[in-house]
Amino acid sequence: MSIHWRHSIHTQMALALALIFALLIGTLGYTLYALRLRQHDYIILNLTGQLRVLSQTILDQAQQYKTQAPDDYEKYNRDLAIYWQGLQKQTKQYHEIIESLKTRQLAGSEHTSTVKHGKIYCTFDAFSRSQLSHSAADWQRFESGLKQKLGDDANAPKLTWAAEYIVDRGDNLVASSEKLANAFQTMMESKLNEIKWFLMLAAGLGALLLLGILAMLRHEVLQPIKATLKGFNQVAQGNFAQPVPITGQNEIAQMGNAFNQLTNRLNAMFRLTNRINQSTQLDEVLEFVHGEFKHFVPLDWVGVLFATPDGRGVNLERCYSEQKLTFTLGQAFKLPTQLKKNANAPVHLQFNPSNMPAANTIEHALTQNGLQSALILPMQNNNAEAVHTYMVFASKHSAYQPDHIAFLSNIGAVISHVFEKTVVMENLVVAAIKGLAKLAESRDPETGDHLTRMALYSAIVAEELSKHPAYSAIITPAYVRDVFNFAPMHDIGKVGIADSILLKPGKLDADERTEMERHPTIGAEVLQLAESQVAAHGRSLFKIGIEIAASHHEKFDGTGYPAGLKGNAIPLSARIVAAADVFDALTSKRPYKEAWSVQKALDFMNEGAGQHFDPEIVNALNRALPRVLEVYERLKHV
Repeated sequence: MSIHWRHSIHTQMALALALIFALLIGTLGYTLYALRLRQHDYIILNLTGQLRVLSQTILDQAQQYKTQAPDDYEKYNRDLAIYWQGLQKQTKQYHEIIESLKTRQLAGSEHTSTVKHGKIYCTFDAFSRSQLSHSAADWQRFESGLKQKLGDDANAPKLTWAAEYIVDRGDNLVASSEKLANAFQTMMESKLNEIKWFLMLAAGLGALLLLGILAMLRHEVLQPIKATLKGFNQVAQGNFAQPVPITGQNEIAQMGNAFNQLTNRLNAMFRLTNRINQSTQLDEVLEFVHGEFKHFVPLDWVGVLFATPDGRGVNLERCYSEQKLTFTLGQAFKLPTQLKKNANAPVHLQFNPSNMPAANTIEHALTQNGLQSALILPMQNNNAEAVHTYMVFASKHSAYQPDHIAFLSNIGAVISHVFEKTVVMENLVVAAIKGLAKLAESRDPETGDHLTRMALYSAIVAEELSKHPAYSAIITPAYVRDVFNFAPMHDIGKVGIADSILLKPGKLDADERTEMERHPTIGAEVLQLAESQVAAHGRSLFKIGIEIAASHHEKFDGTGYPAGLKGNAIPLSARIVAAADVFDALTSKRPYKEAWSVQKALDFMNEGAGQHFDPEIVNALNRALPRVLEVYERLKHV
């Protein structure tokens, strides 16, 4: 059973680890990126701090110069070298910083070595951009007014006027610089808070993801493993009926399914063993096998084949299917070529409906019934050198896989032990009874293969009648087989009739007729005695035989003997055999008559429907005429 990739533990764990890795890489990448941007932020804070210091320095020095203004050229020249040079340097630096903030380019700044290409990568918020615009405008006005006060001669600037201007306007410049520094500091603090919240969010997501992984491990792995181990322990204690609960569709669930299939198979095998030990009928075993094991392997039909005495072919001994198929118990088939090559090895057959196998083969019969694949298992008897029994499993759909073949081979090995206590015993008993029937037949003037023909006719009519809804539940393959086996015993009671009566060439008188009509009762008593013997061992073999022997001379209108039963009070098996017996008697040559034609015999039986014969059975005989004629042509005695 394949697992969809979404349900695979491997996939789920790989995705979980990938998410964790992606979260880690994303967090690390964002943090490194944010740190690089903070480097730019701190440069900006440094620059705005310098503006604040420069503006205050310019103001303080102007105030000091104003109070100590020079009163002669010597002092003025001194101030040109000191105050004027400092003022020029400070205003130039202030101007460069303002331009750097406006253009975000640190060209000419001492920070260009720490920032690639001197470019400032920083996103200013609206308040910072607004304050920068105001501060730049304040500086532009301050710088323009200062230049006017200094005059146009750079070698003889009017320092006193400039100092007075600075003292008057310097507070505004300091305030503007202070506001700009505060705006950028607030912006930087906000960005730091964003980084902090991002890291907290990433940590939270990581924690949730980890909890999710732990929950998944608990639900998808730990709990199923715990349940599986519990199931293992129960199996170890011999409890095969409690399946491991399946809670998902992953590898653990697949393992649980496989384990449940194993325990189900083991449980079914144990039940099969118990059924074999308790069962007295192979039909019950085959029905059990079909019902139990069709859940594990493709199985629509199961049958048992017995090798013919010459070893060239096989006969269908038993079969079971929930559907009505056209198999006939006792049907003969050629031995499959594969079995001829290696009689001890399983044979896997696959059929192509467009290429029908040869007639009279088991492959042909299976294909005719819509079965597309089959597995034939030889069952070696411990007391025999050659294989005489084969078990066949067939399916309408799938071909058998190696694991199916191994599993079914184990079933075949188990079932092989049932044959000695069921089929072999039944066949021995039935063969003995048939021997008695032959003995009774040998004392009767009837000749030819009467018993064989009428048994086949009986089985054919029974199979045809089973297609009628009113009889489909009654006439099973086992029922047909019993009718076929016990039909020849219908006159077994004649062994108890004196030769003077049984072999009398002329017409019997009333007393002789009365004695002759006792043979159904004698035959039933013989078989009842045999039934009582096998019943002591918990078996029942002769129920149908007793019905046939006791009632095959009853008539549908109640005028028959020995009990004068009427209609459905006559056992169904006896009604079937009565019709088959009369049909064969009419169409066969006897010392006292010639054989009738088939049509004449059918006309006679149709006229007797409702009187001598059950009308439904006569109808079934008419419907099955093609198969009846095959037997007639092959074994007729005319």
